[in-house]
Amino acid sequence: MSTVLLSSAAAARVAAIAVKQGKPGLKLRLAVDGGGCAGFQYKFGLESVAADDDLVVETDGIAMLVDPISLPFLDGAQVDYVETMGAAAFKVTNPNAASGCGCGSSFSV
Repeated sequence: MSTVLLSSAAAARVAAIAVKQGKPGLKLRLAVDGGGCAGFQYKFGLESVAADDDLVVETDGIAMLVDPISLPFLDGAQVDYVETMGAAAFKVTNPNAASGCGCGSSFSV
């Protein structure tokens, strides 16, 4: 079974977005697409319903969805939410990434 982890900070951010948008049960979707400066890029979205074949990971009552095509690229990865002085974003720590770009949104395997 493949594993992807959602940190408490990331779950809290999704929960805050759900409250702000008035959409209880909102879920974070993480996918991998071809492209980006390093070959693959992470794609985040928010959805209300999981697909039948999604991996559903829950942390603190918040779900993250990963489609079966993206899953091999994300096995063992952790999604966090990080705030710095200049930015705030979801961040993926991925043990499968051989290299990445400076912005952290794309990687190669």
